[in-house]
Amino acid sequence: MQHQTDTNRSIPLYELGVKAGFPSPAEDEMSMPLNLNDYLITHPASTFFIRVDGDSMNGAGIFSGDLLIVDKALTASNGKIVVALLNGEFTVKRLILKNDDIILQAENPKYPSIYVKPSEDFTIWGVVTYVIHKT
Repeated sequence: MQHQTDTNRSIPLYELGVKAGFPSPAEDEMSMPLNLNDYLITHPASTFFIRVDGDSMNGAGIFSGDLLIVDKALTASNGKIVVALLNGEFTVKRLILKNDDIILQAENPKYPSIYVKPSEDFTIWGVVTYVIHKT
């Protein structure tokens, strides 16, 4: 069965801000509607979503079950969080480019950094632009 979605649906955006301290009286003013596709996706043709499985990126605020928005059009530069394919397995890590080394760094001390060898099958699929975390 094919799943259809309304990708042009806008959701109301209240620009008043929400206080994390003491509550303040609410105002009934609303800004223009917000289309999440327009807000979160710069390059629609090269953007994909992927769900996280594991805890190696907890230190970067990325948790198991989170949904990542990944843009293949962006340059994967030093320090960016990327989704990569290494020897047939997907991984999300921080990309460290040091001298001639490519390092995939976990953001959890339980996991060692991965030094990518030239002989390994390695492709960067894209740069993580947003993390959607369900509370």
